[in-house]
Amino acid sequence: MIRNFIFDWSGTLVDDLPPVIDATNVVLTRFGKAAMDRETFKREFCLPFTVFYERVLPGVPLEELDPVFRSAFSGSSEPATIIPHAKDFLQFCKQRGCRMFVLSSAIEKQLREQAREAGIHDFFEHIYAGVLDKREKIHEILETHGLRPGETAFVGDMEHDIETARSAGVLSVAVLTGYDSREELSAEEPDIMANDLRILRQVMAETAFEPSPKYPIATVGALIFNELNQVLMIRTHKWSNRWGIPGGKIERGETTEEALRREIREETALEIDEIRFVIVQDCIEPAEFYTSAHFLLFNFTAKRVSGVVALNDEAEEFVWIDPQLALAELDLNQPTRTLLTRTLLTLEEA
Repeated sequence: MIRNFIFDWSGTLVDDLPPVIDATNVVLTRFGKAAMDRETFKREFCLPFTVFYERVLPGVPLEELDPVFRSAFSGSSEPATIIPHAKDFLQFCKQRGCRMFVLSSAIEKQLREQAREAGIHDFFEHIYAGVLDKREKIHEILETHGLRPGETAFVGDMEHDIETARSAGVLSVAVLTGYDSREELSAEEPDIMANDLRILRQVMAETAFEPSPKYPIATVGALIFNELNQVLMIRTHKWSNRWGIPGGKIERGETTEEALRREIREETALEIDEIRFVIVQDCIEPAEFYTSAHFLLFNFTAKRVSGVVALNDEAEEFVWIDPQLALAELDLNQPTRTLLTRTLLTLEEA
């Protein structure tokens, strides 16, 4: 159960990239380097920011750089705005009695001003700002406030944030609203990765505030074929952004087929038929799943009979693809790989 949240600031709760780039370019030009555009800055920037400056301005001591950056940032006319869904997520956590903290390298004075302007300053029990290396500071935060690592999540938008969470043994949550790309964050293998805080709220609402169920959860899913004998694959944050099949939990009173039709309709807007059972899989504490879980996966094949794919909030993207290519080229979650392999073997035998 997650009881405590530690948040990064820039790119996670507030978009302050415009004034950061503005101030960084003042520093670069002051010391004889060319200014960076937005894409170049996002590609080059990293944390701890001392590493970034050692790379772009080698030999210039931080004591000379820092006052220039602070003055330029404070005087920048570029806006810093709250990221969509951030305040709703903080309110959501507050309603559930979660303790909340900020751990950021951002300048404290400006951070607090931004927090007050956005109306979110009072959500936080304590704000830790101006931190050079979060990996060191997070241990102090856990100890000072008596936070248990197993009940704590660190939410951030950069590789350094995932490293910070891992160093402290807390849940690592990556959001795609800030500095680092999906590919960069995926490479660090966060426990949870979500497009934004709205999606994270949905994920957290399902399991993170409740103890894990005592017994396995029964689910259904289908490998859906279209008229070209391609299969539908979807990519979802719940399975570490790997590709898989649509499906979900069986509700009380439903048959497996009823549950399958409902889940496919809810997740993809498709109607299916020719439903055939393939395999039931024991899925115990899957490493790819975003949280602790024990599933019984009832897997089927089916044919699309009508509809155009329209994903709900549980998935990021979809593709219709030849099943052999899916097996060879897609980063599949393991249960889907097992189902696809079994299905192709059955088709060959037929």
